[in-house]
Amino acid sequence: MTKSEYTNKNRRLEELFKLLTEKGELPDRLSQELDSLSEEIATYEETNYPFEVESLKEMIELRMYQRKLKQKDIAQILGTTPSRISEILNGKRPLSFELAKGLYNKLNIDPGLIFSE
Repeated sequence: MTKSEYTNKNRRLEELFKLLTEKGELPDRLSQELDSLSEEIATYEETNYPFEVESLKEMIELRMYQRKLKQKDIAQILGTTPSRISEILNGKRPLSFELAKGLYNKLNIDPGLIFSE
């Protein structure tokens, strides 16, 4: 993928996240597009902008920064509440299996990092 393609895919991803935030869910076709774009972008970023994180919290915060998301956006994407995301980020609540799957499938976070916590 070229830098230009990467930029265009990020724009499209932002559009899809905005739709998801506004409507609460996406049709299957758009949901699959979102998953595919997330994966392609993550692969590009890992290859071209390697960054070592030390904790799941850092990785979630990195994804939030990269995709210009707030905790409420992450909560909606993962099908939970913003307070639960806050508790997880602050180490006050353990990660459920369903949220772990969402972090992997929707935010492309490495399972090794998810389950190392």
